[in-house]
Amino acid sequence: MNAIKEARRLITADPNSEESLTLARLVLALESDVDFSLASLYALKLKSFDLTLDILKEWRLDRYYVQKGKLLDVSYQAHVLASH
Repeated sequence: MNAIKEARRLITADPNSEESLTLARLVLALESDVDFSLASLYALKLKSFDLTLDILKEWRLDRYYVQKGKLLDVSYQAHVLASH
């Protein structure tokens, strides 16, 4: 199971736990490009801490794919405009 799906499962299972709240804050910070206190990650159990590292890796990879998709879209639009 990938990290983003695992985080969703953990947050859904117990949304009020400190672990879930920390994961949720991390995800919201990543999505909105706001600061996140790394110190809060050190309070997590090792398994959850490792999960946050995997989330960061997947998030970065997904962001790359989003940027690639935007580039492809702009390139296609430029090609269409040049064809007319």
